[in-house]
Amino acid sequence: MNTEEINGGIFTGERALFHSKNIKIQDAIFDDGESPLKESSGLDLLGCAFKWKYPLWYCNDVRATDCKWFEMARAGVWYTNNIVVENALIQAPKNFRRCNGLTLKNVDFFKAEETLWSCANVVMENVSAKGNYFAMNSSDMKITDLRLDGNYSFDGGKNIEVHNSVLLSKDAFWNSENVTVYDSYISGEYLGWNSKNLTLINCTIESLQGLCYIDNLVMKNCKLINTTLAFEYASVAAQINGAVDSVMNPTSGTIKADKIGTLIIQKDLIDPSKTQIICNDIGEMRDEPL
Repeated sequence: MNTEEINGGIFTGERALFHSKNIKIQDAIFDDGESPLKESSGLDLLGCAFKWKYPLWYCNDVRATDCKWFEMARAGVWYTNNIVVENALIQAPKNFRRCNGLTLKNVDFFKAEETLWSCANVVMENVSAKGNYFAMNSSDMKITDLRLDGNYSFDGGKNIEVHNSVLLSKDAFWNSENVTVYDSYISGEYLGWNSKNLTLINCTIESLQGLCYIDNLVMKNCKLINTTLAFEYASVAAQINGAVDSVMNPTSGTIKADKIGTLIIQKDLIDPSKTQIICNDIGEMRDEPL
């Protein structure tokens, strides 16, 4: 199959290269015109710059290497399948929505608000992102070396595996299902509420009222630093290295920690017999919150 090649050039106007097929585009600039590559397939994009809205909608089989999405290239990649993006700088918000088969490697998102929504079969390696509501309702994700600064991340996500990452994110993993995080640092209030099957392994966590309202929380070899009112209404199997500032009303399971500063159990709200607390150093036991 022959591949057309375009080297350089500035493309403007709506749908400048609409419905292109099997084309290699190098060092091109797409400016002042919506949807330049809409409904295209078999694209190999090298060193291209996207400066206007909706550049890659309804596309298939795309590879973008060393490309840039400027701030006005918002909502850049929607409804696109089988796309690999490597070595990219993305200023624009609302990128990658309802994509299936998405690989992101060495990508920097500077304004990641409402980015990566409702995507499936996602691989992320060495990605940094700053913005709220990252990866809402996305599924089947494998993530390594993510650096995220933004609240409400991964809301409604399913089947997610995270490795060696740093998440500074209030309300992360709300309403999620089947999430496993390895060797990572998570800081943010209300971590994991209303989730199901959340597993944390070798993680360090800081969270006010974190890890509450969870069905099947598993923690292995984790640290909880500056973490208060944890595990409220959660079924939990937790092995904590070090201290927990306070624990409140877990519904069932086992909590093992070196120290618990304050243990709050309200017998009119939960059945204490359903949770085993293994800790030789409990500073204070209360039947009401502080």
